[in-house]
Amino acid sequence: MPTLEQEINRRRTFAIISHPDAGKTTLTEKLLLYGGAIQQAGFVKGKKNSKHAVSDWMEIEKQRGISVTSSVLQFEYNGYCINILDTPGHQDFSEDTYRTLMAADSAVMVIDGSRGIEPQTRKLFKVCAMRHIPIFTFINKMDREAKNPFDLMEELETEFGIGTYPVNWPIGSGDRFKGVYDRDAKHILAFDNSGRGRSIAEKIEVGVDDTDGLYNVIGEELANQLIEDIELLDGASYEFDIDQVHNGQLSPVFFGSALTNFGVEPFLQNFLNMTPTPLARKAGEDTIDPMDSEFSAFVFKIQANMNKAHRDRLAFMRICSGKFDKEMNVYHVQRNKTMKLSQPQQMMAQERGVIDEAYAGDIIGVFDPGIFSIGDTVCSPKMKVKFDNIPTFAPEHFALVIQKDTLKRKQFVKGVTQIAQEGAIQIYTEPASGVEKVYVGVVGVLQFEVLEHRLKSEYNVEIIRNTLPYEEVRWIQNENIDPKSLKLSIDSKLVQDFKGNYLILFNSIWTVRNVQERNPGLILSEVNINN
Repeated sequence: MPTLEQEINRRRTFAIISHPDAGKTTLTEKLLLYGGAIQQAGFVKGKKNSKHAVSDWMEIEKQRGISVTSSVLQFEYNGYCINILDTPGHQDFSEDTYRTLMAADSAVMVIDGSRGIEPQTRKLFKVCAMRHIPIFTFINKMDREAKNPFDLMEELETEFGIGTYPVNWPIGSGDRFKGVYDRDAKHILAFDNSGRGRSIAEKIEVGVDDTDGLYNVIGEELANQLIEDIELLDGASYEFDIDQVHNGQLSPVFFGSALTNFGVEPFLQNFLNMTPTPLARKAGEDTIDPMDSEFSAFVFKIQANMNKAHRDRLAFMRICSGKFDKEMNVYHVQRNKTMKLSQPQQMMAQERGVIDEAYAGDIIGVFDPGIFSIGDTVCSPKMKVKFDNIPTFAPEHFALVIQKDTLKRKQFVKGVTQIAQEGAIQIYTEPASGVEKVYVGVVGVLQFEVLEHRLKSEYNVEIIRNTLPYEEVRWIQNENIDPKSLKLSIDSKLVQDFKGNYLILFNSIWTVRNVQERNPGLILSEVNINN
């Protein structure tokens, strides 16, 4: 029977991030295909197949063809237990991605080979860099016309300020894409394109020193180009250093095509060897070792109504240390309460199964009757640690939201409160005003559409949304402040979030400065770390 250390060491927990349409969800599906978790990968938005991506379960995701919430996927492959955190690519849902990255030990950054680095890629990389987590780059869509791979390498190094190490190298692109060269094994992997990526691809291995074999498989022109590229790579590229990879200073780079399966399995095999085992976590002044025998975890995501039949609510937890057993008592730090975690489950998108045990590195979902919040810590009663808070980021768009049917006030309040607890939106009310107005703040305007859709489909509530002129929000960091003593301008509004924290909405950055000048000593923050 495996020991605790052996079980933890075989875990690999990572997030997949990208700009929209870079092929992130398709790559996720192909990884599941190689792991045997699914038998056939469907096109995400393809006309040939009406299937939706395995990881996209919310109805609006299926309608729009985008991921708007992170999915948790677990499967076994070659002795590894793999936890994939598939994140939204669309910038309007970036806060969900930020929180998900807090639960990951590394990140796979998917880049469209024809477009290179795009705005959302830059944002997500910065979040990874803040945590110093390892970043692996998969340059996708090489079956389409792509930029020169050397230019792509230079772009990565210049934009992100890190070294790159191409683990493999593309042979052509577009219609001339013939496969990849494996730098370590010193042979090419050429693939048969007839299956169009619907099943596991067959591979043909040819040594780079076998000139006749190269000419026969990829043609003389591409063979000569590859030999020239290899000389340049060996002479100019960074040396491979696993410590630099684990510190986020060197990104291993892989080329391929998720849609056609070119380069996916070599990527998976190399990635699993390079990416770290579950990492230690900060809890104030303490560092929690994943090998600690005592169980600990934190909540990084809450999702209501994943199952329409049950109208349930799940809290997703990243296990940070030890082993979880479904019969064990745990201590909920924020509520100062000992309890059992109800219906512990692991996920394959919306498919789930109740589990008896899980280990550091795993992601579990537990039934939440409304007691958990993002950032909460649960642990063994004798441990009593508290993991660092997950920051709440400032929204950029605001609206006053009113239910159309006044008789549905109860459902309306329940709906916006539950969706806010998930972190999908932020809701505010006017303190002690006696007026039950609900203000909503979002990172991206598409979140308003999701809010309207979910309130209607999940809570049977239709809303009227009035856009507000505010562009900035700041949390008040002063303790025991008297809100009545604040001198605000007519272009600002004092509100409270659903946890009772005071915030101020502003119509511009100039108004922020004006209010600070009128209130000496007022401490404002764009990020709330005191959740």
